[in-house]
Amino acid sequence: MSNIMLAPMEGVVDHLMRDMLTRVGGFDRCVTEFVRVVEQKLPKKTFYRLCPELLNGGKTPAGVPVRVQLLGQHPQWLAENAVTAVELGSPGIDLNFGCPAKTVNKSKGGAVLLKETDTLHAIVKAVREAVPDHIPVSAKIRLGFEDKTKAVENACAIADAGASEIVVHARTKTEGYRPPAYWDYIARIREHTDIPVIANGEIWSEEDAQRCKVQSDCQDLMIGRGALALPNLARCIRFGEPPMPWSEVADLLIQYSGYEIYGDKGRYYPNRIKQWCGYLRKQYTEAAVLFNDIRRLTDAQAIVDVLARQSSQNHVA
Repeated sequence: MSNIMLAPMEGVVDHLMRDMLTRVGGFDRCVTEFVRVVEQKLPKKTFYRLCPELLNGGKTPAGVPVRVQLLGQHPQWLAENAVTAVELGSPGIDLNFGCPAKTVNKSKGGAVLLKETDTLHAIVKAVREAVPDHIPVSAKIRLGFEDKTKAVENACAIADAGASEIVVHARTKTEGYRPPAYWDYIARIREHTDIPVIANGEIWSEEDAQRCKVQSDCQDLMIGRGALALPNLARCIRFGEPPMPWSEVADLLIQYSGYEIYGDKGRYYPNRIKQWCGYLRKQYTEAAVLFNDIRRLTDAQAIVDVLARQSSQNHVA
C-alpha cells in the first residue's frame, strides 16, 4: 500500500489545516511550512509557532507525524537548526529545495539552489551528519529551475549526501504549477537512485494518483493542492472511497472557522478561508457559489454567518 504525505503549503496548510485533514484521514505524514534559516540559530518559539505539534510528540491530534521543514542556503546554519528541531521533538527533518516563490529565490533559498548541485550536496551532508542516525532527513526538489537537465544529477547528489528519501515535484520552477506534471521524469530519477522517491504534483483524484504511480514508477505520493480541493483525497487514493459530499465539506468549513478564529486569533481567517474555497471550486460547484458570496467580505463573523447558512441549507436539503 502506498504511503501518502500531506505537502507543505506556505500560508495555507498550517497546523490547523494539518489537524483537520489528518482527522479526515488517509495520511501517513505531514511536513510543516518552511522554517526560514538565514545566518542564525533560531529560537525555540519559531519552531513551536510553525510546528505546535512539537508539543504533542511531533504528531497531529490524530496521531500523524509532522516533520519540520527547513529552507536556507548555509549548510552549517541549517544543520544547527535541524539539531534544534530534533531536540524539540521533530521526528525528521525535511529540506526545501523546491519553493518557487520569487522572494525566497532572490534570497537564495528554495528552487534556485537546483542550479547548484554542490550546494545541495553540502546542505544535505551537513544536516545528515548533525542529527542522530535514526532521524530521517528528506529533501523536496523540483525537476530543475529553468529546465530539467540537472534533475537526475541533483537527485543523485542528494542521495549521495545521505538523504533518507527524496520528494520530487514533477515540474521546474519556471513551470510553476501549470499542468501538466512530468511524472515520467521522476521515473528517470528512480532509475539512478537507491533511496525512496516520492512523487508529487498535479494529483487531484484517485485516477490521477494511479496514473502518477505508473508513469513515475513510485508507490509513495505527496499531495497538497489536491487535498485542499478534495479533503478526503488521501482516503480516495488509499481505500477507493468516493469523493466527500459537499454537505460534509461545508461542515469542515465551519469546523475550520472555529479553529482559525478561536485557535489562531482570526488574523488570517478571511484570506485563508477564501484561499481554501478557491481550491474547493476545482471539485465542487457549490464552492464557486460560496466563494462569490464571501469574496468581498473582510469580517470573520460575517463570513462564518454565510457558511452557517449554507451548511444549514445543505442539511435541510
